[in-house]
Amino acid sequence: MTSQLSLPAGDFGIYYVLAECTDYCDTLPVKEADGNQPHFQGVTGLRNLDNTCCVNAILQCLCSILPLVEYFLTGKYITALQNDCSEVATAFAYLMTDMWLGDSDCVSPEIFWSALGNLYPAFTKKTQQDAQEFLICVLNELHEALKKYHYSRRRSYEKGSTQRCCRKWTTTETSVITQLFEEQLNYSIVCLKCEKCTYKNEVFTVFSLPIPSKYECSLQDCLQCFFQQDALTWNNEIHCSFCETKQETAVRASISKAPKIIIFHLKRFDIQGTTKRKLIHYPLTNLDLTPYICSIFRKYPKYNLCAVVNHFGDLDGGHYTAFCKNSVTQAWYSFDNIRASQ
Repeated sequence: MTSQLSLPAGDFGIYYVLAECTDYCDTLPVKEADGNQPHFQGVTGLRNLDNTCCVNAILQCLCSILPLVEYFLTGKYITALQNDCSEVATAFAYLMTDMWLGDSDCVSPEIFWSALGNLYPAFTKKTQQDAQEFLICVLNELHEALKKYHYSRRRSYEKGSTQRCCRKWTTTETSVITQLFEEQLNYSIVCLKCEKCTYKNEVFTVFSLPIPSKYECSLQDCLQCFFQQDALTWNNEIHCSFCETKQETAVRASISKAPKIIIFHLKRFDIQGTTKRKLIHYPLTNLDLTPYICSIFRKYPKYNLCAVVNHFGDLDGGHYTAFCKNSVTQAWYSFDNIRASQ
């Protein structure tokens, strides 16, 4: 296996697992394969339910993320379930169980697909849907079903004739989804007139990256393109609270919270909607995000590749496939409809 993986660029996502989190396979139930054709855990095809290749590709990738699989296979999710929105999470747990502990080479995702389709009817239509949108919906619904509330007190200052300090309660929501996938970016925004700096945070689970204009590039090229300083002028000016009017600004992003699982979505289409045919190289191991981490944080994460979703086609249609690394065999498998090939 080479140190770089490259595919003709379609609209695709890359899934990386933090290097320190790749030893979960020791905690999973192990089931011995029997017969002349052994069935490996987690290497299970999914039936296409009439144009559901985007659904199947995303589910195969989620099935290869061991911290997430471990959470569902060991039953930890049961104590966190919210009674009013448990259908999707329960169906997801049953599907992961079939794919990891079942005896079939192929299973149907129909129950999970139907449960999610009740909330998002667009995914039940017989037209191709967007895999990234499907992934975001799945992660959102799993979070809603499994979230817990945490209350904390923070210090704040009230303005008045005499400034006084008080403590206020704040509420945060956490779940296995936020613990694994949530990432936070910090934006430093400098007004080019008064040179005062303000900061803004953004939290998300899917990291969309631009593709540089050159034909052949690396994932690091995409990251550098995203994190380079950007000048906002003319119609893109930002309101400066110090100048009290819109001003030209310089904006630079950095990572203030690195997730255990990082998902990259590489943008394939430009503003005019034309296709960018490119070759993207990305590492199988030790993806280093150190150059993009906030300097005040001392964690310098490196990631190992665990799955890829690729789209072949254009804006009018196409086909999704998945490439996933199995933690039991340590081999890569290509999933195209119901077939899994090494």
